[in-house]
Amino acid sequence: MSTKIKDSWVKKIERLHPYQTLVYLGMLGSGLIFLFLSVAFLSSFYDSSPLEVYKLPKPFWLSTLVLVVSSFITHKLIKFYKQDHPKQLERLLWLIFFLGMTFTSLQLWGWEKLQEQGIEFSGIPSGSYLYVLTGIHAFHLMGLLIFALYLLWEVHQTVLDPIKDLVFTTNPYAKMKFRLFIIYWHYVDLIWLSLFLIFTLAF
Repeated sequence: MSTKIKDSWVKKIERLHPYQTLVYLGMLGSGLIFLFLSVAFLSSFYDSSPLEVYKLPKPFWLSTLVLVVSSFITHKLIKFYKQDHPKQLERLLWLIFFLGMTFTSLQLWGWEKLQEQGIEFSGIPSGSYLYVLTGIHAFHLMGLLIFALYLLWEVHQTVLDPIKDLVFTTNPYAKMKFRLFIIYWHYVDLIWLSLFLIFTLAF
């Protein structure tokens, strides 16, 4: 029985497109990194002053709201793709890109507020982990924004050329790219919500 289960999993993995394999492996690897760093962040309180004496900057609260809103909007991408609305798809991708840039800007503002409170990168260990965790998350989001620009370029080509539009909407690989984008965006959103919960408990 166990052998059949293993064989079925192996077959499923073999059927995955290389893009899917890369994204899923990336999610697994980055998830382990965030897990280890989060544990290190929490364990650092035993060796240094706790963060309860500080306040979690408001930009982090605002950025959380922005990312949650963007996650709901991102979920609609596949709907417009299936309905063959390239112009609406393009507008939605621009909106998602704008929200992603807004989130990144709020994170940078949050770093400034942390420094105003005296929490420096080279200061207490818990403060250092705070910068590292938010920085790595921002790095993941920037990668997604580059992916969004790539999708925007593809969609814009279909807007200009009806023939490309026909090929685009019937191309299973194009649909797969949008699904992977949505999955990874939700994943990055989930990671941030988990980090934000840890931060709120720490402050």
